[in-house]
Amino acid sequence: VQLQASGGGLVQAGGSLRLSCAASGRTFSSSGLGWFRQAPGKEREFVAGISWNGGVTDYADSVKGRFTISRDNARNTMYLQMDSLKPEDTSVYYCAADGGGEGPPVIAAVRALYWGQGTLVTVSS
Repeated sequence: VQLQASGGGLVQAGGSLRLSCAASGRTFSSSGLGWFRQAPGKEREFVAGISWNGGVTDYADSVKGRFTISRDNARNTMYLQMDSLKPEDTSVYYCAADGGGEGPPVIAAVRALYWGQGTLVTVSS
């Protein structure tokens, strides 16, 4: 599976962005997926995850109620709708996938086999 994240940019606090993660490969539709982020000088952290069929989602406490993860297996694409953005959301956002097999949400980086290249989100105050 090859992943390509897009949709990042500069937005004011309180604004919204939608990230996309386009995938190629036969295992996408059976893969658990996740979004992670990494700010300068900090470790990569979990943001949101979604199971292979979209039936189970999980979120970091810091984004619950503001971010929504979804997927469209017919389009081989995952999304992250980010609302009420805060300056502390500023990071490079990465999408990740496990190896398939009807996986649960990817909520730990060690479970990810595939990574996208990252897209920068900057939230100004």
